[in-house]
Amino acid sequence: MRSVLKSLLTAGVFTSTLLTGAHAAGTSATSPSENVVVVIDGVKLTQADLEQKHLANLFQARNTYYEAERKVLDQYIEEYLLERAAKQENCTVDELLKRHSESAAGVDPSEDALRVYYEGLDTQEPFESAKDKIKEYIKQRRVAKAKAAYIASLKTAAKIDVELAVPRAKASLAGVPVRGPKDAQITMIEFADFECPYCQQIEPKLEKLQQEFQGKLAFAYKDFPLPMHAHAQKAAEAAHCAMEQGKFWEYHDLLFSSRQLDIAQLKDHARTLKLDGEAFDKCLDSGAAAAAVKANLDEAQGLAIAGTPGFFVNGRFLEGNVPYDTLRNVVNEELSKITAKPTETAKR
Repeated sequence: MRSVLKSLLTAGVFTSTLLTGAHAAGTSATSPSENVVVVIDGVKLTQADLEQKHLANLFQARNTYYEAERKVLDQYIEEYLLERAAKQENCTVDELLKRHSESAAGVDPSEDALRVYYEGLDTQEPFESAKDKIKEYIKQRRVAKAKAAYIASLKTAAKIDVELAVPRAKASLAGVPVRGPKDAQITMIEFADFECPYCQQIEPKLEKLQQEFQGKLAFAYKDFPLPMHAHAQKAAEAAHCAMEQGKFWEYHDLLFSSRQLDIAQLKDHARTLKLDGEAFDKCLDSGAAAAAVKANLDEAQGLAIAGTPGFFVNGRFLEGNVPYDTLRNVVNEELSKITAKPTETAKR
């Protein structure tokens, strides 16, 4: 556990815990928002005062800290499971990992296979002197994959409920297009830009996620057109113009699938979807939807979102073209918290 202890100290986790405990021991039971954070010329300013002015910056700082703390916690979980398994098999952790991974090294690749691998390398070293290094590298990769698979199997076999508090922010859903049931257990809000390549790349993952959690997940879209994308602003306005005619999601999907975003193409998309072309053109040309787009943009900037895509899953923030497994795990964690609540209430 020494490596975890070192990581925890580095991340400031122990320091935070000690400070929290000391504060609790020396003060009366007041809500955190009533805690005085600074006194200026005798005027006491509280945590609530600070958060009213700088909630977004505080949220992002807390989220960054949470992500660092979660990485350390994940490491701790792995070490705990490995130590427990080693105790059950009456061996050390190193011996345990060897038992469950050394056999994965297998037989050495054939001479022909090594030559194929060698030809793909950017090296001037002769094959005869490089082939032993290639063998060793392949062996290490096989063993590393086997270790990772074994650790994953320990996690799958254990019931792990992460109780680490997650920072959450509230984004408005007023006037926002939402796809999915109104009473969904999970609401996912995406701040995105139709021209952003990362938003385009993650779109198939989001579609897959909505299918997998159908009936449990509601998905909302909010505009965050970035200034470096020449077509993003008008594409966002066009989607709002389509929403005026009840076809936001059809238009949204078409923009991401076609990636055709100049003005003429935006108008062609309206015809493809059989919208009222004249009304659509008037809406787009007049900038009638610009204010709605700006409201979303202002909110994104107020939440200190640095780029697109940015997601809030029941208020929990994720940023970038995150892997599908990450999206899926976060939704499952949120669902597990919701289903656990009635049990906790019953215990009380």
